[in-house]
Amino acid sequence: MKEIRKREFANGVVYALKTEDDFPLEVTDTFLPFYTKDAIGKKQNILTSYELGDRKQRWMVGVSCMSGCPVRCKFCATGQLRKYRNLTCDEIVEQVKFIIEKNPDYNPKEAKEFKINYTRMGEPFLNIEEVKKAIFKINELYPNVHHYISTIGIKGSDFSWIKDNITLQISLHSLDEDKRNWLIPFYNKYTIEELGKIRTKSNLKTTLNLTLVDEKDFDLAKLEKYFDKNYFFVKLSPINENAVSENNHLGKGVIKGVNLL
Repeated sequence: MKEIRKREFANGVVYALKTEDDFPLEVTDTFLPFYTKDAIGKKQNILTSYELGDRKQRWMVGVSCMSGCPVRCKFCATGQLRKYRNLTCDEIVEQVKFIIEKNPDYNPKEAKEFKINYTRMGEPFLNIEEVKKAIFKINELYPNVHHYISTIGIKGSDFSWIKDNITLQISLHSLDEDKRNWLIPFYNKYTIEELGKIRTKSNLKTTLNLTLVDEKDFDLAKLEKYFDKNYFFVKLSPINENAVSENNHLGKGVIKGVNLL
């Protein structure tokens, strides 16, 4: 793979890469203090100081499982790409190796948490066999790794293999079915009620990710009705503003940036 450009920020870097056949993809390299891992216990995930930790604490690599994406969420910049294709197992693993080679002073085996987030370009369950192969290979290379797989909930998906060091995230975004279908215009997906029936054997609860564009998208009654708190953890996310979200008039969303104490 070839590096095209990068953008650095306080706690990491995002890289734009191209495959050998010239398809673009994105991979991220981020870190946080280890105390941020206890979001459930603290009931929030706000940094308590300007100290951002380092890759010896929480080291997270965000990989793409596709170049482009056919889902085309209304706030996702990936929707600007007209073409898409599934990445191979080796192309997914290569992204992890790329980040590790960029950080020769850090060893993922020494990190308190080393996590692979399948949250960049693409829907993992539309390329699930290659994703599963990549997980197997990464487990062999880095025995202390944790995998975090984000999905919209493709109908017919098998979640029985999500266990131990593999955790599921569901892109929910709205508790109104019609609004969710508009935000995620891929109709071969589970309903909100069906998503609530998903069970895994992961070491961690399944995350419900809500990138809230309107306060009306959060409905506590529906949340309690469909999602048992013993199995699900709710994460509220901000909109990362881009040309796609602007074209769809989504504004800045409900969740705003928070100043550090």
